[in-house]
Amino acid sequence: MKIALFGASGMVGQRILHEALQRGHEVTAIVRDPEKITEKNPHLKTVKGDQNDAAAVAKLVAGHHAVVTAFSPAGNAGADALVKATRSLIDGVKQAGVKRLVMVGGAGSLEVAPGVQLVDTPQFPASYRQIAIDHRDALNVMRKEAAGLQWTNFSPPAIIEPGQRTGKFRTGTDQLVVDGQGNSRISAEDYAVALLDELDNPKHIGARFTAAY
Repeated sequence: MKIALFGASGMVGQRILHEALQRGHEVTAIVRDPEKITEKNPHLKTVKGDQNDAAAVAKLVAGHHAVVTAFSPAGNAGADALVKATRSLIDGVKQAGVKRLVMVGGAGSLEVAPGVQLVDTPQFPASYRQIAIDHRDALNVMRKEAAGLQWTNFSPPAIIEPGQRTGKFRTGTDQLVVDGQGNSRISAEDYAVALLDELDNPKHIGARFTAAY
């Protein structure tokens, strides 16, 4: 499979890139700074770009079988930067005629009780609230504006950080997945495994899903 990957230099993006290449996929890593890509593989092509220009996106992703985005706006980009980038990505992917689109989402919009999202609970960290709301808004954009695409939004659990690749985890849809002690976490490596599993064997077309231990 030929995959165009936005945000390939970030913590999650690097793991998605590595997992995709290990599975034998051809990957075009699309990043603002190509020098940040240190992975070496004959199936890897690195290009400069981001997803804020729909026409540029269309040119970058044309000819690929799937587009994956782990894009994260710059810190000074503004509260609506992710929504704008999501809209331009959807437009560009449609222009290019690529059907499959997978977006790295956020955990904040997952439900912890009927009608109660994680971001709206008292214990949710204030420092992460805005980005959580941005991801929730971006998910709503996908739900409303990605008609005609085979889109998937993949929310991580409450905690995602570098760790080990085990290949063992549980998946869910719109509810936060927790273990017997109430913890909700996954390694970035296993998150990448779950995302590539979805690309290789789609089960959540036109929907959001999540994964955790």
